[in-house]
Amino acid sequence: MRSDVGMLGNQPPAHSRGVDQAEGLRRLLIENRTQVVTLVSGKHGVGRTSATINLAAALAAAGKDVLVLDENPAPHNLTDSLGLVARYDFLDVVQGRCQIRDALLQGKGYAILPTARAMRALGNLNTSEQQCMEHALREVSGGVDVMLVDAAMLTGQSSVSSSLAPGVRLVVVTDATASGITESYGLIKRLALENARLRFEIVVNKVADEKVARLAFGNMEKVARSKLAARLEYLGCIPLDDKQKRATHLARSVVEAYPAASSATSYRALSQELLQMAVRQDEMEGGVSQMMKNLMNQLSRCNSKDMTKAVNSSRAVASY
Repeated sequence: MRSDVGMLGNQPPAHSRGVDQAEGLRRLLIENRTQVVTLVSGKHGVGRTSATINLAAALAAAGKDVLVLDENPAPHNLTDSLGLVARYDFLDVVQGRCQIRDALLQGKGYAILPTARAMRALGNLNTSEQQCMEHALREVSGGVDVMLVDAAMLTGQSSVSSSLAPGVRLVVVTDATASGITESYGLIKRLALENARLRFEIVVNKVADEKVARLAFGNMEKVARSKLAARLEYLGCIPLDDKQKRATHLARSVVEAYPAASSATSYRALSQELLQMAVRQDEMEGGVSQMMKNLMNQLSRCNSKDMTKAVNSSRAVASY
């Protein structure tokens, strides 16, 4: 609890004290709530996983308690990139084979929870296992300042991911190439139209300079505003940097391995921008519980679509 909560000196009049206390409690809850940030990309190779690792390292270096959810299957996922081997993962926790602490891996100053198998098995979990998943996620996120999700690639309408759940901040990592911009816009369009996502924060990776990044962002922002009524916000850019490649080969973040590198400086600035950018009220009220509820609703919709397709297909065969 904050030291200024419950102080007795200079109390307000009795008629306003209840309102002030309620407002103070609301602020306290919001300040202490875990901020959930999901990183997505429209194509492979733009550096989403590297961005997640370096943001986690930068946030941890700034004194934040950080948890990373690794949604991607091996090989070449975040866990592999750091040279870590997971004996257990989140699905083992959900199915009672271990405790949540047994599934956590340690990065440099932050924790990692492998969740890829659990996300893929979501549709086959029974009610008890789903409740266990939510309870475990609540437990592991207790006291965490920022939860970063390295989201799996969304390959079709039936995909289920925390990136689709309202109540989390969504950061789109792209590069400045034509294909990067096109695929990123395609992802934004799909999320906007199918999942009512209207706010996206953009990071442009592997650029020569800020001017190139701003130009790439401007192209996406203009089209999104006119065709989707979606709001794109420029979060920052990461320069091309040989030191980052070296750090990757060392299975470390560039923030840790080469703190003076230009990309490390950019990641530190990006982490501060991420913390300072205004969070909308519905994102404040989301949190882990709301994220889980939305995942379940999302899964139900996907199953309903699959069932409808199966019925229609059966009718088509029968009529034929």
